[in-house]
Amino acid sequence: MEQNSEFTPVGSKHEQAFLEGPHSRWRDLFFAFDVFKEFLHGFRKFSFVGPCVTVFGSARFKEDHPYYEIARNLSREIVKLGFSVITGGGPGIMEAANRGAKEGGGRSIGCNIVLPKEQKPNPYLDTWVDIDYMFVRKVILMKYSYAFVVMPGGYGTLDEFFGAITLIETGKIKKFPVVMFGKMYHQELMKHVENMVAQQTISPDDAKLFLLTDSIPEAINHLKKYAVEGFGLSKKEGLKPLGILGERKLPKKDDQN
Repeated sequence: MEQNSEFTPVGSKHEQAFLEGPHSRWRDLFFAFDVFKEFLHGFRKFSFVGPCVTVFGSARFKEDHPYYEIARNLSREIVKLGFSVITGGGPGIMEAANRGAKEGGGRSIGCNIVLPKEQKPNPYLDTWVDIDYMFVRKVILMKYSYAFVVMPGGYGTLDEFFGAITLIETGKIKKFPVVMFGKMYHQELMKHVENMVAQQTISPDDAKLFLLTDSIPEAINHLKKYAVEGFGLSKKEGLKPLGILGERKLPKKDDQN
């Protein structure tokens, strides 16, 4: 295969080196410690935000795009259920979701990936972490969520969508609700899902692991039924921080006004 001479890797230099192949035991050990530090930083930061809904979607949609407004309005309603909204922390759909969460009086959380373009923390975050490693970020976004909302997006959004669906299908996580927005946008993807069922690479029940909709009320009712009532969630806080470890709980929304 001919290599595209214009393509330049943009990830962390440590991550690029790790994925090149085998290295010395010491080098791999130091990399493992670096990954552990990122996980620990994310865990400590997000242990106090309460139950979350993760919103995935493109970083490239501007404020005047219809899906930006949908994500913003949807997140206003999500926080009324008692959830914090967590995103990848960047622009586009992520910004819209974080913006809607703040406007709705809820908490707005970001897990930002460090990239040279397209990605920097948006201005609507109550708290966030900057993450170098893409796989660490994916784990953190999954770990704190009781539901996933998938807005239109590109490769990264589909990777996150299928990652969540695979974890649910294989029983690695509970059957958390997944809502996909954009019937027209995802119509070809739905044909592929139907083809996978026909080819028996997935079961008919696997095709029912997510709700495809264009309706905010339908999405909210789905989240309420399967995330709030299904898991007996309430508007609870996260873990109690330990001052001796320098941990600090986010102030309540009423205290921020």
